[in-house]
Amino acid sequence: MGKIALVTGAAGGVGQAVAAKLVEAGWRLIVTSRNGERLAGTFGDNHLQVVADCSSVVGSRHILEVAKAHRMLPTAFAHCVGNIRLGALHRQAEDDFAACLNANLISAFHTLAAFVGALRDARSPGSAVPVSSAAARIGTPNHEAVAATKAGVEGLVRSAAATYAGNGIRINAIAPGIMDTPAATAILGSALGRDAAARQYPLPGIGSADELAELMVWLLSDKAARVTGQVWSLDASFSTIRPLVR
Repeated sequence: MGKIALVTGAAGGVGQAVAAKLVEAGWRLIVTSRNGERLAGTFGDNHLQVVADCSSVVGSRHILEVAKAHRMLPTAFAHCVGNIRLGALHRQAEDDFAACLNANLISAFHTLAAFVGALRDARSPGSAVPVSSAAARIGTPNHEAVAATKAGVEGLVRSAAATYAGNGIRINAIAPGIMDTPAATAILGSALGRDAAARQYPLPGIGSADELAELMVWLLSDKAARVTGQVWSLDASFSTIRPLVR
């Protein structure tokens, strides 16, 4: 049957990069999105495609039920669902915060629950990696919603890693800085904005989805068999050291 991985948010910039790297590494894929047309447009007839809203219990369980019906048990889970809602706390609309919470934290909670439940039923080991953010690690202006929800993801990862270590299920996260993806268009859409973003990092420049995908595929693989409960920063040291001011 080979190695099988689940990629949520697969039609997004990060999801596409992760899916491509997993295929290169020999994994068969289950790819999901809320938008079936976008999913089919991205992957054509390739992979098992499941249209579902993973920010609900029903949607998350549906993904694993479809996988089971196709006799595919994913033993790796790349959670690439998320959004960036910027704005000062006192100006954040209720609907915007709810969307950020659903995409960044609630989706991770419910889909991880469905994934580990399926592994436990099958008595199988496995690994999962959701995406956090550098904003969860260091205060950055106008990132309150993103910071709060991604900090929740990091707490979820550490606790779930402790709960399921005895089952051979490893759970880690990656916390990137700004990446050159469609989700960051509001920040990187102009030359001025892109330059300002690049200069704030000790290692100047903008990260790529491919860089994140390389690390995620390693964490999901047996090469990281002794790694769990960790949050890996991929932010050019934005969250730990200051750039040299010239």
